[in-house]
Amino acid sequence: MSLDTDTTRRLRDGMEQGVLSFPLTSFHEDGSLDPDGLRTHVAAQVATGPGAVFPACGTGEFFSLDEDEYRQVVSIAVEEAGGRVPVVAGVGYGWAQATRFARIAEEAGADALLVLPHYLVAAPQDGLVAQLERIAARTRLPLIAYQRGQVAFTADSLQRIARIPNVIGLKDGHSDLDRLQRLTLAAPEGFLFFNGAATAEIQARAYAAVGVPAYSSAVHAFAPEIANAFFAALQGGEHDTGDKLLRDFYVPLVELRDRVPGYAVSLVKAAARLRGRPVGPVRAPLTDPSAGDLADLRTLLVTGLDLVGAAL
Repeated sequence: MSLDTDTTRRLRDGMEQGVLSFPLTSFHEDGSLDPDGLRTHVAAQVATGPGAVFPACGTGEFFSLDEDEYRQVVSIAVEEAGGRVPVVAGVGYGWAQATRFARIAEEAGADALLVLPHYLVAAPQDGLVAQLERIAARTRLPLIAYQRGQVAFTADSLQRIARIPNVIGLKDGHSDLDRLQRLTLAAPEGFLFFNGAATAEIQARAYAAVGVPAYSSAVHAFAPEIANAFFAALQGGEHDTGDKLLRDFYVPLVELRDRVPGYAVSLVKAAARLRGRPVGPVRAPLTDPSAGDLADLRTLLVTGLDLVGAAL
């Protein structure tokens, strides 16, 4: 597949115009999927003008969805996007199971796939490449590899996966800028790179300096006003505005996130609930924030919204 596809062009254009949105997956209090809540949430996300929508990924609790739920999540995202922005669905586990999810996403109308890190085991570079080769051979959709956890590509492997039909980009969650610079230099022209660090805004300037300006924003899932204001400041070189948002909102958010494992998702969901979004609780093994952490989150959210002239 040529890197100059319609999907690649749309993603590249979107990356220049807005943050990448990773919607939450809505659940009822009993843990069952809430399609209506999800539809409302995704529609609101799309209306704020993200560069693309990535349903059923890490923030969307892909790891807790069965295949039927996954189909509903991706289908709703595609319907609510309505062709206005690309829809990139998460797939993962081993290549055989990832292929099953890829087939469902393709049938649901997704534009591309984000290949999440495989399950559990460490693997050599040849295996990491083979994983993508096997998924790519079984779907017509473009693939974006996600390196995080036990997945980390060398420059040589990056060149190998870039030659795989369908593979159009790489999302990085390691924040190893030395390695990332080597990868961007090794990549063919037109290959897409995304900053997928947790709370990516913290490192957005550093990533941009090595050629990776596009980033995913968990904050966009609950406060698009803040996420879009930071993106505009970054794009416009408004360093004072960006520094204030980092100092008074993003850095305290990261410190709160780091208190408990899993807060990278459950805090985002809790913040969305504080704003009246119908996203419901997280599913086990994640846990919702404690009362004390929730109170701190509310205070921080009010501060962040006030910085951009918005209200809770």
